[in-house]
Formats: sequence, structure tokens, C-alpha cells
Amino acid sequence: MIEIEPNAVTEIAINFRIRGGRKVMILPDGSRAVMRREATIDNTMVKVLARGFRWRRLLESGEYSSIDALAAAEKIEGSYVCRILRLAHLAPSIVEAILEGRHPPQLTMKDLMKPFPLDWRKQERWFLQTLGKEIREATWPVPSLIP
Repeated sequence: MIEIEPNAVTEIAINFRIRGGRKVMILPDGSRAVMRREATIDNTMVKVLARGFRWRRLLESGEYSSIDALAAAEKIEGSYVCRILRLAHLAPSIVEAILEGRHPPQLTMKDLMKPFPLDWRKQERWFLQTLGKEIREATWPVPSLIP
């Protein structure tokens, strides 16, 4: 029989984060404490990506002649429009991973809003290095579309 001390304390280092409107337990290595079978789609990231692609389409079609005109029509600051428009230049593998909910759990909107390189390979490496992770199939399962 095992004796258990009545005042024993066990410490487990876990952070709680909100991802896609849900609370998620994150371990110190950045992985999720409880792996879910279905994808966890971050609706906030999906909406912002969609907005960036939509705004790019509106500018390219000529519906708005400038970022300032688009910002005025949307009743938001031009600097915000610029930050969101950059997301329309993300690597297809990153966009696909976010849309399918297979992006690294520690990737946040805050990370996406920071300046990033335009080269797609560099983006993949940059986002993973920024997050302190090595490229692993478990956290970034979408294969690169760049030869």
C-alpha cells in the first residue's frame, strides 16, 4: 500500500489561453495539454484573413483607388487597413493551416500583425522561429507549396 502525504503538493506548469473563443491549456513547450481530434479553428484569425483578402480584391478591382479611400468607406484607420492587407500576402501553407485549424497553438493574432517577410519560405521559418518552435509535422502539418 502506498502512503500519501496529506499535504503533498504537485506543481504542473500550464498556461491558459483563449483560442477561437475557447480556453486552451498550453504546456511550457507550446503544445496543447489536451489534444483534440477535430481541428481548433480560430475564428478571429479566419475573419481577419478574410478581411485582408477582401480588401486586396477591392483595391485590385479598382472599386477603391487607395487605402485611404477604403479606410474611409470602412470607417476605420488607414494604418489598420495596411496591417490587415499584409495578411493577404501570407504563404498559402500558412493561410491553409490557419483556415483548417492546424496552425501551431501558440500562433496568435498579435504574431500575425507584426511585420513579416514577403518570401513564403522565409515566412514559414520566421513564424516558427518567432514562436520558438522547430518545424514539426505535429504543429505545422501543411506541406510547403513552394518547390
